Amino acid sequence: MNRQHAGVLFGGILLLVVAMGISRFAFTPLLPFMRADEGLSFQTGGWLASSNYIGYFVGSLGAGFIYKRKKFFLLSNVLLNVVSIIGMGLTHSYLLWIVLRFIAGLTGGFIFVLTSSIIMDYLAKHLLTRWSGYVFSGIGIGIAISGLCVPFLEVHFMWEGTWIGLGLLSTLFVLMTLVLWRHIVVHDGERVAKTNDTNIWRGFMPWLIIAYGLEGLGYIITGTFLVDIVYNIENLQAYASYTWVVVGIAAAPSAPFWMAMMSRFKPVHVMFVAYILQVFGIILPVLSQTIWSVLLSAFLFGCTFVGLVTLSTGYGRQLFPRQSNFVVSMLTTFYAFGQIIGPIIASRLEVYFSSFKAPLLFAGSIVFCAFVILVGGYVLTHQTQKVQVKSIKSSS
Repeated sequence: MNRQHAGVLFGGILLLVVAMGISRFAFTPLLPFMRADEGLSFQTGGWLASSNYIGYFVGSLGAGFIYKRKKFFLLSNVLLNVVSIIGMGLTHSYLLWIVLRFIAGLTGGFIFVLTSSIIMDYLAKHLLTRWSGYVFSGIGIGIAISGLCVPFLEVHFMWEGTWIGLGLLSTLFVLMTLVLWRHIVVHDGERVAKTNDTNIWRGFMPWLIIAYGLEGLGYIITGTFLVDIVYNIENLQAYASYTWVVVGIAAAPSAPFWMAMMSRFKPVHVMFVAYILQVFGIILPVLSQTIWSVLLSAFLFGCTFVGLVTLSTGYGRQLFPRQSNFVVSMLTTFYAFGQIIGPIIASRLEVYFSSFKAPLLFAGSIVFCAFVILVGGYVLTHQTQKVQVKSIKSSS
């Protein structure tokens, strides 16, 4: 890979650092400080998270219909996204927070789908598809950055200054991307006619989409409340922020790792392993509340949630390479829909049972259901294909 190709890829990574790792997931380590200073309940925190995910749902759905001026539309959303980050530190209005988190999610949905599509198409055009998984490392790198910066900035500038500081850092990353992308040309896409060969709603794809939607519902509970949960375990309070750093450290290299696994083994089999590891990681704090169990939980969560994003979108694009924008959009839309209701259900379960264990058990069971659906869909699709092959052979 030459310097120009590496620069384009790194620019895409930086955009996901901003939109996903910082704008979206910095909320997780900041939530305990905002709750303590502003008197937010677990439930009101959940509504803030859901506002972000509603925006993400709308953005990821809308991104599937962007065919012209994709680069301009993407960069415009990036600027709005950075404004929403800084805005969180400039107001104490809960209503404005709801609006800002929605804008962050809306622009984040567009950024994730369009960046993924642009980078995947660019690398495919230059016969560098094997590098496509690296773009998703931006999610983990951003989480690690937010996990490291939040405790340091909060001590000196409170949570308000932390949001502003992260916004300024995001501005720097965006400027770097503008320089790295100054020569990239993004051609307008074309609407792909839906024929028997290009209809994504046949074969294994619907099963993949449903499982991915349930993954969104299950994983986001840990993704939203992990630090807050650890913060409220009395003997682990001092380690709360470190759990998010561990999530980021595990997530950063996980995208290329899972892509490498997908190239060596059957993609669906690799997804099976990732789902099971994630289930174990989610429920581990329910089984044991030691520092080592919590850190292991954070590590397993970090390496699998980005891994499943990489595996699902990568495999979806393999199945339908001519519809990368639409496929990534549909997967992300179902994923985002699950994320909308996840925090709401989790907050209600926590209030009803007065325990963090209930939301985590619910999250683990949902991700396990996603695993079962993926397995069932794979078996049924495989059997159907065998029957079709036998029928063709017998007729000939």
